[in-house]
Amino acid sequence: FSRVLDHEPMEPIILYRAASTDKEEVVAMQKHFATTPNRTNCKNQLVIPRYSCLPYYRELEEDLKHNNCEIINTYRQHQWIANFDYYYDLKEYTPETWDFSNFYKSDYQGPFVVKGRTNSRKHQWNSLMFAETRDRAIHIACELGNDGLLCDQEIIFRKYIPLKTFEVGLNGMRFANEWRCFYYKTQRLTCGYYWSTADDLASPYITKQGLDLADKIAEVAAQHVNFFVLDVAETESGDWILIEINDGSMSGLSENDPNVLYENLHKELMNDVRIG
Repeated sequence: FSRVLDHEPMEPIILYRAASTDKEEVVAMQKHFATTPNRTNCKNQLVIPRYSCLPYYRELEEDLKHNNCEIINTYRQHQWIANFDYYYDLKEYTPETWDFSNFYKSDYQGPFVVKGRTNSRKHQWNSLMFAETRDRAIHIACELGNDGLLCDQEIIFRKYIPLKTFEVGLNGMRFANEWRCFYYKTQRLTCGYYWSTADDLASPYITKQGLDLADKIAEVAAQHVNFFVLDVAETESGDWILIEINDGSMSGLSENDPNVLYENLHKELMNDVRIG
């Protein structure tokens, strides 16, 4: 970040939500950043709101402005992700998707993945996410419309693409060869296996093709948002696709090393200050 206040560069600070952040991650944060669980302690700083920006993102941004602070992702940038607007910029890399406005116009008969624009009920894969037919997809969408987590999000229907899978858990949940990569702008900070709850964490791998795809997508995403996560996965045919994008401030670590993440994020933020 290059904005200067009173001729001094903005120092970064992590505003974390204590109840949502485990101790190991807090320790890693504190090795590389100033940290606080209280927004009133942020003054003249670049704020990284780790697990702390929702549900009132816009209000947080406005509150921080009163203390001459900036937020790493503006509310507008966050909305590019949360509203699924990224799909229109990246549709060639990710499964075809419909919402209620165009679902009935499509000829695709299934199977589908049904979810909210931001969240899903992946732990209830068989009953509240995977749909073999259009009728079943509509039924799940109606169920999700009454779900406390998803009721404020528009429900979307995604073409189901079989992924390379290592395990099948409770309720049919697939532990696929899926990876979570954190980015600051176009710089990949760290990449780790997505499914931390899998029994076998030794078999998953990410190929150069997967990393190259993530880096290519990041070139586009960085035009819209500063700090983000790309979840990419290998299909049964051996290709790699984008599963989704998430706000880096609110994304869980999966199997990413928090020390590597925060060390590299701090380095990139300092590079921004020097360039600015």
